[in-house]
Amino acid sequence: MTLNASVQTNNSGVEVFLSLGSNLGDRSKNLESAISLIGSRAGDVTAVSSFIETKPVGFKSENRFVNCAVRIVTALDPFELLRITQQIERELGRTTKSVGGVYSDRTIDIDILLYGNAVIDTPELKIPHPQMRKRDFVMRPLKEITYK
Repeated sequence: MTLNASVQTNNSGVEVFLSLGSNLGDRSKNLESAISLIGSRAGDVTAVSSFIETKPVGFKSENRFVNCAVRIVTALDPFELLRITQQIERELGRTTKSVGGVYSDRTIDIDILLYGNAVIDTPELKIPHPQMRKRDFVMRPLKEITYK
């Protein structure tokens, strides 16, 4: 297990980047609902990327995804943030988590991509997200909301 506790903060908290996706139901509404709940429970939403439509990656489905990236500033520690995002997923109808690289359709998926400059490698949480650089549906929206 690796946990680098050195985290860059500003006066109001830690800057965090999240990736959101939905391929069931009203996909855009699912993202908007998740963003609203993130803002009320996890921290201040400081940027939201455009919503993009993408094909499923890692599994076959007739349902295309709508994806976006969100930048927040939070006072929550990374594990509490994970707990809150997973609770939001359940409230918005997600019933199963992807395990062992087996993916399925979902109403909402919220991944923590970056948490300040933290490096975390535990069974329940890996930051930076280990697959983010390999996924165009993550990197395109993320580039939109990162500082240049």
